[in-house]
Amino acid sequence: MATMMSSASSLLAMLNENHPVLKRYALVNLIALVDYFWPEISTSVPIIESLYEDEEFDQRPLAALLVSKVFYYLSELNDSLSYALGAGPLFDVSEESDYVHTLLAKAIDEYAILKSKAAESNQEAEKVDPRLEAIVERMLDKCILDGKYQQAMGIAVECRRLDKLEEAITKSDNVHGTLSYCINISHSFVNLREYRREVLRLLVKVYQKLPSPDYLSICQCLMFLDEPEGVATILEKLLRSEKEDDALLAFQIAFDLVENERQAFLLKVRDRFPEPVLRPTEYDLLFSNDEPDSVQNESSTLGNENTTASEDIQMADGANAPRGNAVDANEETYNERVAKLKGILSGETSIKLTLQFLYSHNRSDLLILKTIKQSVEMRNSVCHSATIYANAIMHAGTTVDTFLRENLDWLSRATNWAKFSATAGLGVIHRGHLQQGRSLMAPYLPQSGAAGGGSPYSEGGALYALGLIHANHGEGIKQFLRDSLRSTNIEVIQHGACLGLGLAALGTADEEIYDDIKNVLYTDSAVAGEAAGIGMGLLMVGTASEKASEMLAYAHETQHEKIIRGLALGIALTVYGREEEADTLIEQMTRDQDPILRYGGMYALALAYRGTANNKAIRQLLHFAVSDVSDDVRRTAVLALGFVLSSEPEQTPRIVSLLSESYNPHVRYGAALAVGISCAGTGLSDAISLLEPLTSDVVDFVRQGALIAMAMVMVQTSEACDSRVGTFRRQLEKIILDKHEDTMSKMGAILASGILDAGGRNVTIKLLSKTKHDKVTAVVGLAVFSQFWYWYPLIYFISLSFSPTAFIGLNYDINVPKFEFLSHAKPSLFEYPRPTTPPAATSAVKLPTAILSTSAKAKARAKKDADQKATAEKSTTEEPSLVNQNSGKGKSSSDKDGDSMQVDSSSAEKKAPEPEPSFEILTNPARVVPAQEKYIKFLEDSRYVPVKLAPSGFVLLKDLRPQEVEVLSLHLTDTPYSITAPAAAAATTGGQQVPPASSMAVDEEPQPPQPFEYTS
Repeated sequence: MATMMSSASSLLAMLNENHPVLKRYALVNLIALVDYFWPEISTSVPIIESLYEDEEFDQRPLAALLVSKVFYYLSELNDSLSYALGAGPLFDVSEESDYVHTLLAKAIDEYAILKSKAAESNQEAEKVDPRLEAIVERMLDKCILDGKYQQAMGIAVECRRLDKLEEAITKSDNVHGTLSYCINISHSFVNLREYRREVLRLLVKVYQKLPSPDYLSICQCLMFLDEPEGVATILEKLLRSEKEDDALLAFQIAFDLVENERQAFLLKVRDRFPEPVLRPTEYDLLFSNDEPDSVQNESSTLGNENTTASEDIQMADGANAPRGNAVDANEETYNERVAKLKGILSGETSIKLTLQFLYSHNRSDLLILKTIKQSVEMRNSVCHSATIYANAIMHAGTTVDTFLRENLDWLSRATNWAKFSATAGLGVIHRGHLQQGRSLMAPYLPQSGAAGGGSPYSEGGALYALGLIHANHGEGIKQFLRDSLRSTNIEVIQHGACLGLGLAALGTADEEIYDDIKNVLYTDSAVAGEAAGIGMGLLMVGTASEKASEMLAYAHETQHEKIIRGLALGIALTVYGREEEADTLIEQMTRDQDPILRYGGMYALALAYRGTANNKAIRQLLHFAVSDVSDDVRRTAVLALGFVLSSEPEQTPRIVSLLSESYNPHVRYGAALAVGISCAGTGLSDAISLLEPLTSDVVDFVRQGALIAMAMVMVQTSEACDSRVGTFRRQLEKIILDKHEDTMSKMGAILASGILDAGGRNVTIKLLSKTKHDKVTAVVGLAVFSQFWYWYPLIYFISLSFSPTAFIGLNYDINVPKFEFLSHAKPSLFEYPRPTTPPAATSAVKLPTAILSTSAKAKARAKKDADQKATAEKSTTEEPSLVNQNSGKGKSSSDKDGDSMQVDSSSAEKKAPEPEPSFEILTNPARVVPAQEKYIKFLEDSRYVPVKLAPSGFVLLKDLRPQEVEVLSLHLTDTPYSITAPAAAAATTGGQQVPPASSMAVDEEPQPPQPFEYTS
């Protein structure tokens, strides 16, 4: 009927009638016709508004609803919402129409804004219109009633209605799943840190009320809330349980917490447990703190020099006191569990297992390094150093230093800071070797009282190396580093000691160490002061303390640009993860007249809002990227986008795509590294497409940044997954071998080669843990690494962001049992890159220039004789008609071609019936790259079942058949190898810490022959 009418004029005329019934009739029908006649009705809006304002008219809500709909069509949403509120219950939130959906979205937005402002000013009652609140509540109730719990939770979180959030969670049919979803949205969509903490506190409360609480998620929330007491209470409860499964869950929680790399928090949790009273068992050896030469396979749990003595006293008391034998089985079991837990929380258990995995699975290709070494001119110190950096990155954490030992003469040509870097590289190669790190570096460390001493560059590099070895786990080494710092006034050694101390004591906010480093800063030495500024930042990561203003004040006083730059980065590190709390300091830095401090302000924005994808931070960075007068600030502003967007890598290429085409090369460089940082380890196709043209940029340093970024994106991506990986490897080789290539881009290609095969091809770059929390050490490592633009030795900080691509299943004893599981994908998709032959072939092409002409002629003559002999033999077996031909040579060659074709076809026929299997059986521990994780499955009849289903990382396993004999792949007390002499770049090659063929044995590729002289 509505469509048959041609005009609403008759109904509009009825609005002027005096009788209320006629007005009501007109309004009801106009509401039904408004979708078709709103242009005509809009001319009578004043009349309808007057009806709404007439207090005596009993159909005011009808008038309000009609006006609201007309304003909706006129795109006046504010007025439309205002009248919809006046319509009261007539505004039906359950109506499925564009009008209702649009106004509900508008209402929720308005309500959320008002609630946020009210929360900030603490005037909730006066600020929020009760009618608006009623509409939002009706919407929430409807969502909960209809079972749309996720939608209800989203609205409740956005509108700050924690009461409705709790109601939606508790009424859902899958509370655990709903809670997990809520944790995700709180991290992804809640912009204010303090409000996010309120949401997480509520979630913890809901979790704890459940009949079977999800302790893994509770502890992750408590870690974010920085409440170590709550975590310790839960772990204590699980360890006291009689069930072995509860203990396994406690260990799994500890491993998951360790993955987030919050050293200070983990130490607080660990220190809440008493020292366990144990009988002398394997664990006493494992967690004792004896000297390295007295216990070969030790693993210091607490790194505290006084621990061993107190444990000895307690064990002696336990053995002799009456209660020694009376300690019941439960208490003894509890003590054993505490010992294991403390080992995990200290990080040393995971470090030791990672070290074993990286050593045993090392697949680094030494031929790549040899090719680089041969192609680099010795006069080019930048490329010489880059090769050393690439070797360290390529073997990060593997403890394999074969390349250095085999090239000691070449290595010895490094001088001054290159020597500093070469020595520091050992810290990357041996990262995590906590027990023997100091004995490894002993030949290079400052020798107290030694006459003359060694090179200060080697000594400074060795202290930096110790920091890299003990990064984020420096309990046992920081005192030595402090003593080394205080006992010298040589600025190069101070430089290494400050960096080493910052790394070892990362985020611990130790006041005494801070004062030691500050004293170095106040000497106003440019070289030592730069490292002091960075070291202070590393020490105070995320504390947002008043120390930042102290550092800023000194940055204004000093005249040294290096010191200002070090302090600028250090200040940025102090506000790590503080989000809106850091806004005042960020504002102060970004408005500074000194471009170096504005540059620090960009890092402060990046680190304060890391992984939040916060719109305000992105807008600020984009503003500076296009408006600042300093190229350094613009470059860093674009680069900082990579950190802010690290949780949403798919967005980064889209946001920086225009910047990557900027006329300014500094902006293009920043865009490349932003993509590299944000999309690191993802193999994201859009990221690779954006970086490809930049690898051929006209400016050398842009090419350098693009090559490094491309390697970061492609790390652990196989050529089978993306053919561009193979193309990129060939491009790197071409750049490295090209004598006419610029030094900057050649350096980028060398570093990219190292990053692409990092950690023996068994690590990737990850800024987020499996629980989607940011990995502090990884983010900090990449932030300081990006400073290599000014100071090459900082390249080694990239090793802090490396995570092993491993599945390591662990039993109750924290050993690695041998069992099989399934990768439901073609093996070629995720296999190791094949050992490179092109570099070897290319170097072989270059070698003939050194061969004498006589030997070349002799080889040619020998080949000709062999060909003629083969021809004669072949002709005797051919058909007579072919043998009698004069053109024997031509026929012979054609016959050869025919033979080769036959061989090829026969081999093709053999290969055809053997299609590649669609799955692969892996044995624990196994390499599992990020793209492979979704294909990992446990076999149905498997003896082991994971406590928490996880496709990679450390996974605790329940043993379903404990009565059977258990076969171990790795034992926690195993060491990769025994160190009997200083390793790596020692002055001689006598030490056989790593057998020279160890890495090649893993490569399954024979060593090239030794050089020899040819005599005819």
